Amino acid sequence: MDFVSYLPAIILLVLGFALVLLEMYLPGFGAPGILGCILLIAGVIAARPTPLQALIMAVVIIILLCIALSIFIHSASKGRLSNSRLVLKEVATRPENENELRYFIGKTGTTTTPLRPAGIAEFDGVKLNVVSEGEFVEAQRPVTVERVEGNRIVVREAQNT
Repeated sequence: MDFVSYLPAIILLVLGFALVLLEMYLPGFGAPGILGCILLIAGVIAARPTPLQALIMAVVIIILLCIALSIFIHSASKGRLSNSRLVLKEVATRPENENELRYFIGKTGTTTTPLRPAGIAEFDGVKLNVVSEGEFVEAQRPVTVERVEGNRIVVREAQNT
């Protein structure tokens, strides 16, 4: 067989891959992913392979999709996904909250729950999830915000002077 006879199978496989990759980067309803899987199966069938060739094609497809998924997960864990042109900016979240939380550094408040080492404290009328540096702090004790690490607010018990 010549290349032209495999052209429909190649087109189906490429479109199937593209739709599955699109579903990885824009998760949602699942229509592109489902349609992509159907096109991948149709591409394998359109190639009219022997059972062994079909099995090899399926394994290669699965390996390629696993590689693409691992690249996607690695990209998402490094924060590069939110900068991608494929992700809608309304959906992408950035840690802008951290700058707002830095306002509380040096502020003194009161624990509303015991810190073991995590709990809740109130600062200027705002209740926040906080964590001590490992020590137990009883409820209704004064604490001071030492630092903010992302969305983690680290406090220490305030010294009575």
